[in-house]
Amino acid sequence: MNQQAPAATIAPWYRQPWFWFLTIAPLSAITFSMFMLVVASNMRDTMVTDDYSKEGRGINLEIARDQAAADMGLNADMAFEDRSILLNVNTQEGPADFPYLILNLFHPTLSQNDRTIQFRSDGNGHYTGNMLGDIDGRWYYELRGPDNHWRLKGEAWLPTESKVHMIPKGSAKG
Repeated sequence: MNQQAPAATIAPWYRQPWFWFLTIAPLSAITFSMFMLVVASNMRDTMVTDDYSKEGRGINLEIARDQAAADMGLNADMAFEDRSILLNVNTQEGPADFPYLILNLFHPTLSQNDRTIQFRSDGNGHYTGNMLGDIDGRWYYELRGPDNHWRLKGEAWLPTESKVHMIPKGSAKG
C-alpha cells in the first residue's frame, strides 16, 4: 500500500515552516545591512580627523600654552548677563592688559554649534563681549590672548547664574 498525499493537500511554499525557519536569518541580515548602509551614507562623521600626525605635533604647543598661562599666573572670572559676557582677567602682576581676548566655546558633540566671541578691553582687566544667540548646556571653553601664546581652558554648564572661574589647566582646582 502506497500512501501518498494528494497534490491538492500540500501547502504552498510560503506556508511551509521550514522555509521561514531557514530564511529568517539571511533576510534579517540583509535588511539590517541595508538600514546601516543608508544611515552611514546620510550621516557625517564630524568627530574624526584625518591628520593625526599634525594633531600629535600640536600637543606640545598646547602644553606650552597651558604652561605659559600658569607661569603668568592668569585667572579669569566669566559672568553672563543675557547675551553679554563680562570677563575679569588677572595675572600675578595685577589686572591683565591685553587689547582684546578671544573665547572659543566648543559644543561636546555638534561642531556646527561652536562659537567664537571676541572681547574688547574696558580697562583695568575688565573685558566685555556679546553673543549672537543663546547657549544652553555643557560647553568646553578656551580663552586666549591676541598673540595666542597662552590659554585658559575648561568645561562649564552655560549659561550659569554664578561666575565661571577659569584657571590654567593642570593647576589646583578652586
